[in-house]
Amino acid sequence: MATKVIAGKTVNVNEEGYLLDPKEWTIDIAHEIAKEEGITLTQKHIDVINFIRDKVLSGETLSMRSISKSGIITVKELYELFPGTPLKLACKIAGVQKPASCV
Repeated sequence: MATKVIAGKTVNVNEEGYLLDPKEWTIDIAHEIAKEEGITLTQKHIDVINFIRDKVLSGETLSMRSISKSGIITVKELYELFPGTPLKLACKIAGVQKPASCV
């Protein structure tokens, strides 16, 4: 376990930079992580992040399919908002652990 200062707050992160405690997350931290990843958050990003946090923190399993079925965003839009590995990247910005389905 390591610590990192993000948006002026010291948080615990794993070796990949994911927050270990989702309670340490703030919207300012989300903006800072997104910036490090080359993303400027829009309201659509925030909508996806809030959906992810709600699902994960309620104990539900997260997948690309569950996000696309949410009505918030399509898979294509998810790739546009979070390029490369959208689910991993969105979860990192949302302050939750990487889904088990992501390698």
